[in-house]
Amino acid sequence: MDWIEIVDALYRFGRGQDMRDKELFASAFAQDATLDFQPAAAKWGGVSPLMTGRDTIVDTIFAVLSDVDTTHVVTNPRVRIDGDTAQLTAIVEAQHLRSGDHSVYALLKNHYEVGLVRDGSRWVARRIVIDNAWYQGTPTAFFG
Repeated sequence: MDWIEIVDALYRFGRGQDMRDKELFASAFAQDATLDFQPAAAKWGGVSPLMTGRDTIVDTIFAVLSDVDTTHVVTNPRVRIDGDTAQLTAIVEAQHLRSGDHSVYALLKNHYEVGLVRDGSRWVARRIVIDNAWYQGTPTAFFG
């Protein structure tokens, strides 16, 4: 059961963005979480701040994606559990389309490394590091 709940944290991360559901998105993170998109952004010459704290992560991501339609697909999850902590690696394909003008897009295939902690009956991400494997389109149109 833990394996499913661990992977579910990443599903909540993606689905929360896709459905513009801040509460679902926030439920993926520990209060003191960090989200590091810097390795991915560096692949296309972009810059991303290290996001620290659940509220900062939620506010930053939802501001960046305020006029963006997204779909996230999670695949190839691998889980290692050590008591009340876990490590998850996965591949996430993220499609970003400018709302109202889908000719502006970025399709990203990213490697995720996620450190998680048990939070009652569920698991939450304490640290997510996102690195890009490849992309199509113009990521800088969305991520600066």
